[in-house]
Amino acid sequence: MSFDPILHDGFKSMQALEPDLQAAQDAIGRADHLVLVFPLWMGTLPAILKGFLERILQPGFAMEPDAHDAGFKPLLRGKSARVIITMATPAPVYRWWFGAHELKALKHSILGFVGIAPVRSTLFGMVDITSESTRQRWLKETEALGRAAR
Repeated sequence: MSFDPILHDGFKSMQALEPDLQAAQDAIGRADHLVLVFPLWMGTLPAILKGFLERILQPGFAMEPDAHDAGFKPLLRGKSARVIITMATPAPVYRWWFGAHELKALKHSILGFVGIAPVRSTLFGMVDITSESTRQRWLKETEALGRAAR
């Protein structure tokens, strides 16, 4: 995809979407279920993915100001999501020691904020040293989740 990942003026003004982002936004608008797959990078999601989400989840598409309070009304209700994160850290260590902070932020402050729920997650840890048979098992599990749209 070709796009500027920086939301230059925040939500003060609408930044026009490049063709690749418009196509992605249109696909998300039509989808019932979203799947985000990314490597944990320095404890968070890769910057390009964060920029992608900031650019496409704009007011008017993902949320709109709520006339009844100072907040926003989510516009993507009725959609669910699966977040798949790969990492070098053992998944239980990420979840319990580090608190899975990026996963929580993605579930609640990004996807949940725009109405996407439920957001389920799959964590694959120690990917850099895992065996080929384990990777194949993970691929089969992921394919099964995809077929079930979960």
